[in-house]
This record gives sequence, C-alpha cells and structure tokens, in this order.
Amino acid sequence: MPVLLLAMFEWLKAWFLEVSRQVVELPLIAAAPLMILVGALDSSLLSLPEVNDYITIARIAHRPHEVYYFPFFPAFGSVLGCLLLYRITRGGEEFLARRFRLQHLDRVRKLYRRWGMLALVIPALLPPPMPFKIFVATAGALGYPMGRFAIVILVARSIRYYFWGVLAYVMRDRVRQILAWLEEHILTVAGVAILIAAAAVLVRWYYTRLRNRKRARQAVEAAQQQAQASYSD
Repeated sequence: MPVLLLAMFEWLKAWFLEVSRQVVELPLIAAAPLMILVGALDSSLLSLPEVNDYITIARIAHRPHEVYYFPFFPAFGSVLGCLLLYRITRGGEEFLARRFRLQHLDRVRKLYRRWGMLALVIPALLPPPMPFKIFVATAGALGYPMGRFAIVILVARSIRYYFWGVLAYVMRDRVRQILAWLEEHILTVAGVAILIAAAAVLVRWYYTRLRNRKRARQAVEAAQQQAQASYSD
C-alpha cells in the first residue's frame, strides 16, 4: 500500500507540474485554450482543487504583461464547466440526491430561497474548502435562468482570478521563488494536504457519530417519559 501511494503521489506530481509548465511556458495561442479546458473540467464533473488559481498565478508571475487578459480564460472555462453541470441537473433532482447529502441540499435550497442567484456569488469567489458545485447543481435543478446564472459565475470567477493575477503581478519576484520551492517539495506538500484532509474527515465523522448518539439518547428518553406519562394517566 505505501508503494502504491508513493506511485500515486509521483504521478500526481508529474501530471500537475507538466500541465502547469505547459500553461506557463506555451505561447498564448496554445495556453489560452488549455487553461479554458482545465477551468471547464474543474467546474464540471471533475475536481482539480485550486489548479486554476495556481496556474494563473504562475503564468502572470512569469509573464506579467498578460495580467490584463489571461485571468479571463480560467473564468470563461469555469463558466463552460458550470453550464455543463447546470444542464445535467436542469429540472431534476435525482442527480443531486445521488451526489450530495440531503441536509446539505436543504441548506443550499434555503439560501437560494432567501438570496436567489446571489447565493452563488460567495461560493464562486472563494477557493476550497468552500463548497461550490452543490450550488451550481442546485441552481440547475431549481430551474434558475441560464443567462443570469452564467453572468453571475463569469463575474464572480473573473473577480477571483483577476485578484490572483494582480497579486502575482505585484509580487512576481516573490511568487517565482515560492513556485520554485513548491516544485522541489510538491510531494511533501501534497502528503501534508492529504493528511490534513484525512484528519478533518475523521474529526467530522467522530463529531457526527457523537451527535447521532446524543439524538438517539434524547429520543429514547423522550419516549420513556411519554410512556411513563401515559402509564400514570
């Protein structure tokens, strides 16, 4: 098992570095469609957490003059991916029930009922672990207008990627140093990230288990009290 995990880490490292290198080094005519593709994949059925942010930062740090237009490409790709997921869930909730937990769906529906399409803005702006796809899928299932949906995603995602682009432009020397360090230590960083994620899952599982036990105990106590009251009557 450790050998398999090590091989997976090495593959992930090679893939991530290769995609990032290509987008950073290729001419704009080739890098732009590749960035759009990565953005679309990340926002549809696949998950490539923060890859768009990283590539945008790396590209602008190495090519500062592209800060005016390159962040638009991951934003546009994200819109395409979101529209795909939106169409898959349009008018039906079977996909939602299979993919997401019921309590999470209920919470998202309440946010949509209160804020409408504005409920999409914060998830679209913030990076993981902020959930995003559940908001996209629920918008499709609830039948929100596609045009308004696409505009909200495009504006929010553009703000997000232009923020990273401007930051990379202003701090490009420091960013290049950090990126060089990450290339040398990405395996360690990925391992630490996976351990943190596993620890978070375990903590959440333990908390959920304790909460369910407490609810079960309260339900039993309530039933016993009701039975005693009925017996007294």
